[in-house]
Amino acid sequence: MNKKVQFIDLGLKDYKEVWDFQEELFAKTLKAKRENKPTSNSLIFCEHPHVFTLGKSGSDKNLLATEQWLTMAKATFYKINRGGDITYHGPGQTVGYPIFDLEQFGMGIHDYIFALEEVIIRTLKEFGIVSERLDGSTGVWLDTTNPAKVRKICAIGVRASRYVTMHGFALNVTSDLNYFQKIVPCGIPDKKVTSMQVELGDVDILKVNALILTYFAEVFTAEIE
Repeated sequence: MNKKVQFIDLGLKDYKEVWDFQEELFAKTLKAKRENKPTSNSLIFCEHPHVFTLGKSGSDKNLLATEQWLTMAKATFYKINRGGDITYHGPGQTVGYPIFDLEQFGMGIHDYIFALEEVIIRTLKEFGIVSERLDGSTGVWLDTTNPAKVRKICAIGVRASRYVTMHGFALNVTSDLNYFQKIVPCGIPDKKVTSMQVELGDVDILKVNALILTYFAEVFTAEIE
């Protein structure tokens, strides 16, 4: 098994550029698998300028913003090839895209999503935020036992083929949550969204990212390079 992971920090980067980069790595890994050659694993971190993305199972109706508003707000909108519904990405949000060959980690897709959630749960615990999974929904949530207070802090949406993954997670660190008012987040109208900043006050996103990497190595028993 090859559990080495190349870490790539792209900083603030246009969504389409990163999506294209993911596709290149994804295709390269799939080609290697088809040819029975060794595969590699990559983990991309970035932030995006304001963008809304709609997954394969989503509905256009969950984008509440008009084209005029998108233009005015300098926000973009893409229909993409991950699972899940609609979400928002923007500055102050840590977005992670693992291009992993799950067979190298002895995982199926459900194990993988569970592991992604676990990475974020352990990271948030370091800051004193108690988070958990919500039955029937992916991602990481707060106050799951209180319907009036339950809120999502990290969205997860992935694509997989032959156990190779792309897309990933988006953790709201200091995100401007006003942009979530322009969508029905993840297609769930009765659930709220939060951020680490809302829960804690000022947060250092670089410290958050470093801890996410630490827990990626721990949860996946991976060697981050």
